[in-house]
Amino acid sequence: MTPEYFTTTIERMIERQLYRVFTVELHGGRRFEVDHPRAIIVREGNAVFLAPGGIPIWFDHESVNQIIGAGAGIELDDRGFGSPTQS
Repeated sequence: MTPEYFTTTIERMIERQLYRVFTVELHGGRRFEVDHPRAIIVREGNAVFLAPGGIPIWFDHESVNQIIGAGAGIELDDRGFGSPTQS
């Protein structure tokens, strides 16, 4: 993912008028939900997310597999459409 695409995509997610949780998936499959627009800072292909409890997660454009416009409890099918996971 290019630094420009990474930065633009995250900025668009956090600037949506009706904020919705989104998920960042890192290489290796680790995922985390960005649950608040002010919990993440992005600049020039680098980002930090403050997880609950104030735990920072540092990541950059090279470490991201995908950015999903839904919560982490959503399974995506081959077309990229989501549905809630069954527990």
